[in-house]
Amino acid sequence: MVEHRSITLAVDGATLAISSGFDNAGVVAELPADALSDLMQDAQSTMGLAMTSRVQLTAGDINSWILWEPILRALLDGRKVHETGDIDFRDLEGAPLDLDRAFTPDDDREEIGHFLSEAGFLHITGVFDEDEMAVISRDVDDWIARATPDDGESWWATDEDGLDQAVRVLFFYEKSEALRDLVESERYQWLKDVTGDGHEHKGGAEGLVKPLGIVKGLSDLPWHKDCGQGRHSYMCNAMTCGISVTGADRVSGALGVIPGSHRANTISTSRDRELDLAPRMLETKTGDVTVHCSDTMHRAHPPVERPRKVVYSGFGLPPLPGDEVKANPRYSREARAELTNVQDRIQAADNAESDTRYTPGRGR
Repeated sequence: MVEHRSITLAVDGATLAISSGFDNAGVVAELPADALSDLMQDAQSTMGLAMTSRVQLTAGDINSWILWEPILRALLDGRKVHETGDIDFRDLEGAPLDLDRAFTPDDDREEIGHFLSEAGFLHITGVFDEDEMAVISRDVDDWIARATPDDGESWWATDEDGLDQAVRVLFFYEKSEALRDLVESERYQWLKDVTGDGHEHKGGAEGLVKPLGIVKGLSDLPWHKDCGQGRHSYMCNAMTCGISVTGADRVSGALGVIPGSHRANTISTSRDRELDLAPRMLETKTGDVTVHCSDTMHRAHPPVERPRKVVYSGFGLPPLPGDEVKANPRYSREARAELTNVQDRIQAADNAESDTRYTPGRGR
C-alpha cells in the first residue's frame, strides 16, 4: 500500500498478474511514495527499506518481503531470475574451471582476470610477508583500543559474556601509514588491471578483527551481496580486496564465497539453498589477498578456535564522462557504523551454518 492505494502482485501460471487491493496477499507492505520510488529506481532494495524502517509489513514476514527482490529486478532491469543450470564455469581453453585454484602474483594475468570473471572471486597467495602483516596487526589493535561506541568510526559487537567490543575500524587507510605504503605499492596496485575495465584504487580501507563468541552485532556477517541494501545498478562494479593480516582457515573464520553468484539474479541477503551455486571457503595464510566482486555472495564464517584480522581496501570504476556523483548519506561509512544492532531487526540468514558445500536442488 502506498498512500492509501493498494495493488497485489501474484503469480498466475506463467504470468505475473497485477490486481487492485490486497485481500489475498500473503505479504502486505505499507510504504511512502518516496520509498516506492527508491525501490523502483534501485536506490534501495526490499532489504534496504527494511533496514532503514521505510517499510511496514502488516502481513507476512521480512524474509517473504525480501524474496520479491529478484522478481522486481527482473521486471525493472531485465535481469533474469536465476535458475538451476544457468551458470557454467570454463577456463580459457573451454575446460571445466578449477574453482579451488589459488594464484600467485607471478601467474598469467589473463588467466587471473578470466577466473575472476567466471567465478567472481580470487585467492592470491604470498602478496605480503609476515613482518609487514605484524605491523598492520599492531595498527589494527591500536585503533581498536581507541574506539568508542559513539565515535562514528567503528562497528561494535557483543560476545557471549555480554562484553561489547569494537570489531571494525573505519577510515583505517587514513589512520595507518604502514597500510597506505603497502596498498599503494605495485605489489597491490596491479590488481586494478586484472579485469581490463579501468578500475582505480578507492583510497580507503577498514581494519577488522573477528573475535570468538560474538552473539550480537555486525561482526560475523551472514551471506550477503554488497548491493543487498540497494544500488546494484549504480555501484556493483567494485573489487573488494581482503588482506589476510593473520591468515584464516576453517577454525578461525575464513571468508566464504559462492562462485558465480555475481552473474546470478538471486536474493542478496541470504543463500537460497534450492539453487545450484555451491559455496567455497577461502583458507588463507598471513599476507595472502582475497578478491571478490561486490555482487558476489559472501560471508564471514565465525571463528571457533582462534580470532583473525583482515583489512579490506578495494578498487572501483571511475565515473563516466558527464556522470554526476552525489554522496548518498544512507550509504556513508558513518551511517553504516550506526547499523551495529541491525540484526535485532532483520533475521535474513542462518549464521550457525558451517558447511562449505550443499547438495544442489531445483531452481526457483
